[in-house]
Amino acid sequence: MPDFQIKKTPKDYDVCIVGSGAGGGMAAYVLANAGIKVVLLEAGPLYDPAKNVTQLKWPWESPRRGASTPLRNFGDFDAAYGGWELDGEPYTHKDGTKFDWFRSRMLGGRTNHWGRISLRFGPKDFKRKNIDGLGDNWPIGYEDVAPYYDKIDQLIGVFGSKENLPNDPDSIYLPPPKPRLHELFIKEAGTAIGVPVIPSRLSILTKPINKDRGSCFFCSQCNRGCTVYGDFSSSSVLVKPALKTGNIDVIPNVMAREVMTNAQGKATGISFVNKDDMQEYTVNAKVVVLAASACESARLLLNSKSSQFPNGLANSSGVVGKYLHDSTGTDMGGILPKLVGRKRYNEDGVGGMHVYSPWWLDNKKLDFPRGYHIEYYGGMGMPGYGFGFGMQGTNGKYPGRDGKQKEAGGYGTSLKDDYRYFYGASFGMSGRGEAIAREDNYCEIDPTTVDRYGIPVLRFHYKWSDHEVKQAKHMKQTFAEIIDKMGGVVTYGKSDGPENDYGLLAPGRIIHEVGTTRMGSDPNKSIVNKFNQTHDVKNVFIVDGGPFVSQADKNPTWTILALSMRASEYIIDELKKQNI
Repeated sequence: MPDFQIKKTPKDYDVCIVGSGAGGGMAAYVLANAGIKVVLLEAGPLYDPAKNVTQLKWPWESPRRGASTPLRNFGDFDAAYGGWELDGEPYTHKDGTKFDWFRSRMLGGRTNHWGRISLRFGPKDFKRKNIDGLGDNWPIGYEDVAPYYDKIDQLIGVFGSKENLPNDPDSIYLPPPKPRLHELFIKEAGTAIGVPVIPSRLSILTKPINKDRGSCFFCSQCNRGCTVYGDFSSSSVLVKPALKTGNIDVIPNVMAREVMTNAQGKATGISFVNKDDMQEYTVNAKVVVLAASACESARLLLNSKSSQFPNGLANSSGVVGKYLHDSTGTDMGGILPKLVGRKRYNEDGVGGMHVYSPWWLDNKKLDFPRGYHIEYYGGMGMPGYGFGFGMQGTNGKYPGRDGKQKEAGGYGTSLKDDYRYFYGASFGMSGRGEAIAREDNYCEIDPTTVDRYGIPVLRFHYKWSDHEVKQAKHMKQTFAEIIDKMGGVVTYGKSDGPENDYGLLAPGRIIHEVGTTRMGSDPNKSIVNKFNQTHDVKNVFIVDGGPFVSQADKNPTWTILALSMRASEYIIDELKKQNI
C-alpha cells in the first residue's frame, strides 16, 4: 500500500469558497466580477438545468413512477440531488432528541430545491429581543441590509405587490401572476376573518430582466429546474455568469475536511477529499469563505482543530454549533365542494403559490412570542405523479360524483372517475413560523463516528419549546377557520392535537436551519462580526445561514443572499487595503 500523501492543487487563489448555494453563489458572483481570483469547492456534481432536463416530462416517464429515493426525496423529476439521509454520510442524535438534516450535493445546493419564496426580513426581525425579551438582537438593522435587498431584487428578480406593511418591507417588484381559482376562494375567506391574503413574493421572472434569462412560461415546475433560467437558483443565475468572467474555477465532487491555518493563526486554504479518487488535496487562498450551509460550515470549523484552536477554528467563544434553529411547520388541507367536477383548463401558473399570508397579529395579545406566514397550494397544475397524495385520502372522506360515500381507494373505471371528479378541487395550507434561538439546541462533533471520507460527523441536540408548540396550535386553528369560511372539507391535518404537538414537523424538516455561527459584536458570545467576518480569524468569512441571530417568520434565502453580497463587497475593500 503506497504512503498516504496530501496533494496540492496547482494554483493559488485570492478567495476559496466552500459551497455553491445562495451564499456561496452570491460570493462567487460578486468577487469574480470584481476581478478577484476565486476557487469554488462543491460537494456534488456540476449542474445546469438547461442540460439536466426533467422539465415538461410526463409523469409516466419517471423511472420509478414518482417514488422517492434517498437522493431524490421529492421524486425522480425534482432538481435537488440530496436529502435527509445520504449513503455514507450519517449524522447522529443526542439524548433522544430529533433533527432531520437535509443536504443537497450539487452545484447550486439547496437553491435547486425551494419554493422561491423571497421575503425580506423587516425592521422588527433584527431587534426581536427589544420586543419580547427573548434571544438576542442582531448587531445590524434593516437599514444596513436594505440596500443589498434592493440590489438582489434587481439582479435576480422577484414578483409581488407593494402593500406598505411595516414589518414585511416592499421590494422592487415584477408583476405578480393573477390568483388561481382556489386562491380566490382562499383570499375571500381570509379577508372575511381578518387574515390578509396578498400576492406572493417569489423569485420567478414574470417578464425578462436581461438577455441571459427567459421569463416564466407557466409550466409550474420550478422544482424540476428551469431550462430558460426563469426562476432563481444559484447555479444558473450566479455561478454560470461568474464563470463567464474567467476569474473562477469550480472543483466539484469534493468534501471539505478542514480549514488550514499557519503559525500565525491565519487561514491558508482548505483541505478536501476528492470523491472520485478518495485522495486528499489542499488548495491555498488568501481568504476563506464558508457557505456550505449552517450545519456543514459549523462542522468544518469544529473539525479544524490545532494547537492554536483546540476547540475548533473561530471557536474561542465555544458558540460554534449552538443556537441552531429551523422554521416551524404544520399543515392542513382538503377539498372545496364548489370546485369538484370543474371544467378543465390551463391553470398551471408559476411553480408555487400566487398568494400568501404574511404575519398579521400582535404577539403581545397571544400566548406565543413569534409569528408565522401561511403558504397555500392546490389547483389544476399538471399532476406530478397523481395528486392528493393518493386518492384514498380524498374519496373516502367526501361523496363522489354519484353523491354516495364510498370506501377509500378503489381501482379501474371508478377510481379514474374519482380522479377526474376531484382534480382541481384540492387545496392545502402550510404554516411557516419563527422559532426561538436557544443555546441548548445545537450540533457538535460526534466523537465516535466518521463518514465514508473519514471526516467526523455531526451529532444533534434539538427540542421544540412550548413557544413553538403553541404557535403550531394557532396555525391549526387559523387553517380550520379559513377552511370553514371557504366551505371546504378537511381531509388531512384536522386530527392533530397536543398528543403530537399539533402536527408540528420535526426540526430540520422545513430546511431553513440557521444560527450555528451567529453574528454579534461580542467575540465571547458570537462567531462573526457584522460583516460576516470571524472574530478569531480575520481572513475567514461565513455567508450561509449560520450567522443568523434569529430566523424571522420568513424564508432565509433572500437575507442569506443580501448578507453574502454585503460581506463580499467588504472582502473586496479589505483585500485592496491589504488588511486580510
